[in-house]
Order: sequence, then structure tokens, then C-alpha cells
Amino acid sequence: MAENPLTDMQKQHDFLVAIDSDGCAFDSMEIKHKECFIPNFIKFMGLQPISKYAREACEFTNLYSKTRGANRFPAYLLALDLLEQRAEVIARKAAIPRLQSVRDWVKRETKLSSGTVRAEADKTNDADLIRAADWSAAVDATIKETVHGVPPFPGVAESLQKMTGKADLIVCSATPTPALNKEWQEHKIDGFVSAICGQEVGSKAEILTEAQKKGYAKDKVLMIGDAPGDMKAAKSVGVMFYPINPGHEEKSWDRFINEACARFFSGTYAGDYEAQLIAEFDRYLPEHPPWKK
Repeated sequence: MAENPLTDMQKQHDFLVAIDSDGCAFDSMEIKHKECFIPNFIKFMGLQPISKYAREACEFTNLYSKTRGANRFPAYLLALDLLEQRAEVIARKAAIPRLQSVRDWVKRETKLSSGTVRAEADKTNDADLIRAADWSAAVDATIKETVHGVPPFPGVAESLQKMTGKADLIVCSATPTPALNKEWQEHKIDGFVSAICGQEVGSKAEILTEAQKKGYAKDKVLMIGDAPGDMKAAKSVGVMFYPINPGHEEKSWDRFINEACARFFSGTYAGDYEAQLIAEFDRYLPEHPPWKK
């Protein structure tokens, strides 16, 4: 198991800010899912006969809905569920893998990663788990080969700089930690953060919980994210959430720099102001796919 980057982290300030990476700090969601995740998913799950619908389902669950930003395993299982229910897929009598062993594993495992699914596949020799592990490994390899030079959104570096000296900063992501390290180092913003935590460390809620144990009061902790799952993680552990609105990322970071950041440090962020931002955020992503309407 990968080393936990929070183990050696030292609390230096009263405030803690956790920042998601893909789609929040970096404009990398589209290229990763459309060029890396989905082509491999179609290949490994045998979805070539319905590739058009598979692509639409995967894009919906991972990019354009309230499950945006979720861990790869539950998000892509949900895409299979959508395919099973879609009339065009049923009409084509396409075989959709159920992957029941993977579903059972997702329910009992909190550290959902390429490493843990491979370990489970090796232990059980289960065909579905082997297929999921092979897919996940292929995704990681394709991302490593394909995703280069994708910069942070405008405003990210400025925001990190503005918080430096006032808050301890960590990356809190469902992306594999090696990929996070590579991206943050490539763009020379890794020096702003005390720890880079990916899927191997645990869920986002678990990362936030463990980081809080360093001694931060809940009213001095903020999670910045672009997905409802980020908000859910923050609220599940009783901390504040700042939304990066999908499709309006630059405006969101600009608002953080010029308005929300000062409110957080002055203690006037929580309450009506946060609720207003979350209500706006909630309107950007639908719950149901357009083909169900």
C-alpha cells in the first residue's frame, strides 16, 4: 500500500484548505475521461456494439451530472446501469456486463484504487475483478502516456499564493496519487501544499477526517471542489465547501480570489453566503440523463 502523505504532515496554521484536482484545480476532466477512461472501458467491457451509447452514459456519470468527479469504480458501474435501462441498448440486445463481484467489492472497500482492485483480483481470481483491474491499469497507463501540459485553471496558482502563510493546504482527490504528484509538480504548484492525497489514502471524507486530526477546528476548514461528491464529503465531516462551477471555472476561481477567500479567513463565509454559492452550484448539474426525459 502506498505511503500516506498525511502521516508526516505538520500543522503550521489554524486554517486548513483541501483542494480537489481534476476539474477543480486542473482542466483535465474532459481529456482524461474522453481519451483515456472511456475508450478503455468500451474495449475491456466489450461495449463496441453500443459504443455511442456507452460513451454517452460514461460522459454523463463522470462529467455532466451530479455524480461528476466520483471515484472511477462506482461512477462507471453506474454507467453500466444506465446502459442496461436504455431503450436503444435493449433493442440491440447488447450484452452489458453486470460485474457483480466488483459491485460487492465497492460496497466493502473504502480505498477504491487500481492497487486495491488488483490485490482483490489476485486474491480471489475472480473474472470480473480481473477485468476491472485490467481496465483500471490500462486507464492509468493511457493517462500517463496522453495527459501532458494541461495547466491549472487561471486563478488557481494565484489562490494558492494568496492562502500561503495563512492556511495549510492539501490536495484531496479521487485520482491516483502518482498522477496527482506528476501534475502538480509539472506545473510547479506542488510547493504550495503540505500533502497530496489521492484515492490510495481513502475517500475524500476519510482524507478530510484524517487531516482534521492534526488539530483544526471545523469552522476553520474549507474544501474546494467541482463536484457534488466534494460537497457531500465536506458536509459529512462538518466543514465548509467552496464550489468551482463546472463550465464556469475561471469565474469561480476569480470569485474565490476576490471575495470568498477573505470571507473564509475573516469567519464570514459560513451561513447565507455559503448557502447561496451552493444553491447556484446545484443548478449546474442534472440528476437524470437527457435520454430519460
